Amino acid sequence: MAKGQPQRRQDTWTPLQNRTESNTKMKLTRCGKIILGILMTVIAAVVIGLIVYFVAYGKTPYYYHISFKVNNIDYDSKFEKSYSQEYMDLNKKIVSLINEIFHGSKLRRQYDKSHIVQVSRAQGKVIIHTVLKFKSCYKNSAAKFGNKIKTILQQKLKGETGSLCIDPSSFKFSDIAMPAAENLLNTCCGQRTVTPSGNKVTGGLDAEEGEWPWQASLQWNSVHRCGATLISNSWLITAAHCFVNDNDPKGWNVSFGLLLSDPQTQRSIKDIIIHENYHYPAHDNDIAVVHLSSPVLYTSNIRRACLPEATYTFPPNSDVVVTGWGTLKSDGTSPNILQKGLVKIIDNKTCNSGKAYGGVITPGMLCAGYLEGRVDACQGDSGGPLVGANSKGIWFLAGIVSWGDECALPNKPGVYTRVTYYRDWIKSKTGL
Repeated sequence: MAKGQPQRRQDTWTPLQNRTESNTKMKLTRCGKIILGILMTVIAAVVIGLIVYFVAYGKTPYYYHISFKVNNIDYDSKFEKSYSQEYMDLNKKIVSLINEIFHGSKLRRQYDKSHIVQVSRAQGKVIIHTVLKFKSCYKNSAAKFGNKIKTILQQKLKGETGSLCIDPSSFKFSDIAMPAAENLLNTCCGQRTVTPSGNKVTGGLDAEEGEWPWQASLQWNSVHRCGATLISNSWLITAAHCFVNDNDPKGWNVSFGLLLSDPQTQRSIKDIIIHENYHYPAHDNDIAVVHLSSPVLYTSNIRRACLPEATYTFPPNSDVVVTGWGTLKSDGTSPNILQKGLVKIIDNKTCNSGKAYGGVITPGMLCAGYLEGRVDACQGDSGGPLVGANSKGIWFLAGIVSWGDECALPNKPGVYTRVTYYRDWIKSKTGL
């Protein structure tokens, strides 16, 4: 070998193509492990999600109607009114008993709730009618599931049961379809499933789904004209002036739900009954009742407001709430979402003062709002509800949006038709 000639190193090496293939194999192996890990994580998450969904939502609701006679409770007509203390005490007693029965049974995980839906009379004693709701995963064994429930009730609802003396021979049990059952479970008036935490309203605010479940929209040719209040499955109450220009029931329809653009339920109208002594443009007797073409079924978001007795009072300065889809200011735009506003009852003497309405407020009218303005009903709210809650949180219809000088002006509060003043008229037309 010649001096100075560099010696070639005998390093081991791999051609470029082979190195690339080798590195690719290593990368594929690592990627495969990563992808497999991700897939396993995703599969585990899906399985857990399905289990959670199945446990929480996958259960099928089952409803049952039971009735039985209680020999040691005398019938009282006050049991017919779901807001009476007598009814509420009785319902609490029955629900507590049924809760105790099923919470101590093998069906405690399937039992959901129960509620008295009717109290009838038999030989001067009460027959209790109750709807029970269960949730079960076993869709193919409905009959067997129902028999288990019936057996448990038959064993427990007999003779001396706590403070009740139950006639076992009077016990009846049957299943009931979901729409009819939910209608019965939600039949109590003036109760809401949604109670927002903040009730202090300084101006109109968006309502929440189910917050004011008795609110309805009266629509002429499918365009919102007025508000209305659901007072039974078949009847609404509203203002007479809504029908001054158009009183043919065929052109009207009713929608229920939070959004005008997305109604939950709609109905056509069979009949419109306007107070006989209403004469436009006078404001007296501004009341009408609307008979639906077919009944609506109550749900958690569609319920009726309580009608107060003629003797019921809404004291001055007490809180009441007005709701509707009316304009946000005089000649302003109309919202799609239901609005709510907290206002105060103003006594008629104050409302009739010279700086307010100067003596035109009659006994059949009721004022609500603020003398400084701020919150008020407006155009398109006409016919809608003004409601107030009693000490038990049950909402009663105090007024019907009727009239006022523009909207939210100082010393010009909203004027409403006073529902208690027309209570007998309402009963004569609807039977309620």
